[in-house]
Amino acid sequence: MAVDKSLKAKEKSVQPNLKEALREYFGFDSFKGEQEEIIHNLLSGNDTFVIMPTGGGKSVCYQLPALIMPGTAIIISPLIALMKNQVDAIRSLSHESVAHFLNSSLNKGEITTVKKDINAGNTKMLYIAPETLKKDETIEFLKTIDISFVAVDEAHCISEWGHDFRPEYRRIKQMVKEIKDVPMIALTATATPKVQSDIIKNLQMNDAVVYKSSFNRSNLYYEVRSKGKKGEAIKEIVSYIKTKPNKTGIIYCLSRKRVDEIAGILQANGIKALPYHAGLDAKVRGDHQDKFLMEEADVIVATIAFGMGIDKPDVRFVIHYDIPKSIEGYYQETGRGGRDGLEGECLLFYNPADIEKLEKFLKDKPVAEREIGELLIFETEAFAESSACRRKFLLHYFGEEFDDKGCNKMCDNCRHPKEKIDGQAAAVTALKLIKEIKGKYNLKHCVDILIGNKTHEVTLSKHQDLALFGVGKDQEDNYWKSVIRQLLLRAMVTKNIENYGLLSINEEGEKFLKKPTKFEMSVDRKFEKFTDTDEDDGQVEMVYDEELFAILKDLCKKVAKAKNLPPYIVFQEPSLQEMAFKYPITMDELSKIVGVSSGKAIKFGKEFLDVIKKYVEENNIERTEDVTIKSVVNKSARKIAIITNIDKRVSLDDIARGQGIKRDELLQEIENIVNSGTKLNLSRYVSELTDEEILDEVMDFFRKTNDNVIESAMKEYGEEFSKDELHLMHIHFISEMAN
Repeated sequence: MAVDKSLKAKEKSVQPNLKEALREYFGFDSFKGEQEEIIHNLLSGNDTFVIMPTGGGKSVCYQLPALIMPGTAIIISPLIALMKNQVDAIRSLSHESVAHFLNSSLNKGEITTVKKDINAGNTKMLYIAPETLKKDETIEFLKTIDISFVAVDEAHCISEWGHDFRPEYRRIKQMVKEIKDVPMIALTATATPKVQSDIIKNLQMNDAVVYKSSFNRSNLYYEVRSKGKKGEAIKEIVSYIKTKPNKTGIIYCLSRKRVDEIAGILQANGIKALPYHAGLDAKVRGDHQDKFLMEEADVIVATIAFGMGIDKPDVRFVIHYDIPKSIEGYYQETGRGGRDGLEGECLLFYNPADIEKLEKFLKDKPVAEREIGELLIFETEAFAESSACRRKFLLHYFGEEFDDKGCNKMCDNCRHPKEKIDGQAAAVTALKLIKEIKGKYNLKHCVDILIGNKTHEVTLSKHQDLALFGVGKDQEDNYWKSVIRQLLLRAMVTKNIENYGLLSINEEGEKFLKKPTKFEMSVDRKFEKFTDTDEDDGQVEMVYDEELFAILKDLCKKVAKAKNLPPYIVFQEPSLQEMAFKYPITMDELSKIVGVSSGKAIKFGKEFLDVIKKYVEENNIERTEDVTIKSVVNKSARKIAIITNIDKRVSLDDIARGQGIKRDELLQEIENIVNSGTKLNLSRYVSELTDEEILDEVMDFFRKTNDNVIESAMKEYGEEFSKDELHLMHIHFISEMAN
């Protein structure tokens, strides 16, 4: 609905001076965009619907009216963390009781304090979760107070077509009606035309004045990179962050396990990073969020549980390690970058196999939910693979027209455009087909017909009999996908999002068919698919410097001889090979080499660093940034349990039983832990095997033996000790001498 400007002009004469109020409460001299007009509309008692991108200043649209109107504004918000963040921000501008929240995190005493402050007229804003709002005692209490208006924040949660559907949001209007019929303002940063209509319909806001800002965030740069094999994306992320010292950023992952893994790797590489996900204790989550806001941490690695409403203006990069489940989710999460209007870079790492994983997650969902989820995933796949302007793609998704010349090379496809080809004939063919099958089929079905793929759906529809069946078989499916995606972007084809994403030709498409015009296009990028197996085997074999390796191996023998130790105790061959590959020249770099702990680097490292530095200088070797990438020891649940139980001095037989493994398997696990650089206190276990004098004798034997250590020890001590006992003593020797 269009905003009646003349009505607004009359209202301004009877309403408070909003600019003065803005200056008094928030310290700003002027409003952003349509903020002032939105506030006037709400103060006039009208329902208001605000669609404004992240960073556009949505919260001021309800916070300022709440502060200047009599009574208390009820603000319905989906996340406890979001409520706390906003309440803290408002309190910092005024007094402690000006804003409160009601949710499941409060105890009875705290709830009593909240109600007391509201009844005393001290509270202007009450943030409330929809789950709390639906309780009878909450509704009865709210009936007794003076309510100025109701704000529904993150209103896209109402729609099952949104990226964060919350069924309880559907009952908001019904619950509010029970309390008091007051003006309502709904706000969201991400809403497609379908989600917008869902919000209006569900909140019964048919007469609401709609304010829709442009979704274009011109300061954000969008880029999609191939995820590659396991470890490649992590290496890129570490290298990327290292080029941005003291800059803050967010990395999004789909699983908690991945969040913990990436946060650990970043920490190991000297980056101040913290994890954030629902599996962490609420106090830990709150602490990590506060550290990020207070700049005690530079990077938060998180699931989508983090960031909604977090007001940190200077986030300089947002990285998606996994592809998001929807374009709305991607837009909202990237929107947390550059909220101050300065630069913000958005990197997405894409692997087509991740799309298949997302689809598997949906297989047990109800049919309707599964179909919606698949359509949303299909859109993110199209975005990732697109060769068109990414900004144009995003804005088109939200129903906004955009000329890609306005992108100003702020996406990878505009900055590094792919070669253009003449697609006019292909566009005509695709439009003819879409017209012939009468808008009843989706993109995949159309592509199958064009390349002559006799799928079950094609034969069921008898589309193998069409004249156009197989007409495009000379091209790959990716080519035809690109053609149809371009037709959608150029508004010649319409996608019915409510009806399984079915495609139909529209007026623009009909015009093009009658009189084809120039149709230049680029074929979408085809990303290589990496499976879980590829990921597990993804470590690239090192091509190390054989000359340096030989020098280091000789040095290792020399140092070992001087210290009366076997060479493998100083450094094992994999460590020497990596040194000859990465050329570390500082203690910090050396401690990032596989199997080299900080203690081992200090104990044995100086001579090796001197030799490497001299070799690098004499041979003019250019060292790569790869040297700074350190992976963390794979501390699986089993390894952590073993380390913890050894610290507690639990017997080895009990540890093996608890882990469901044999004793020799347990010893191998312990040896792997020690070889990775972790020092374990095994003294108690070996002291139970023999007295100190004989133990010293065995340790001295290990000191002098370099090859086939356990076999040699069995020949020498096999009558006194079992193979497992000698294995345990040898692990103890490595732990004490090497780490």
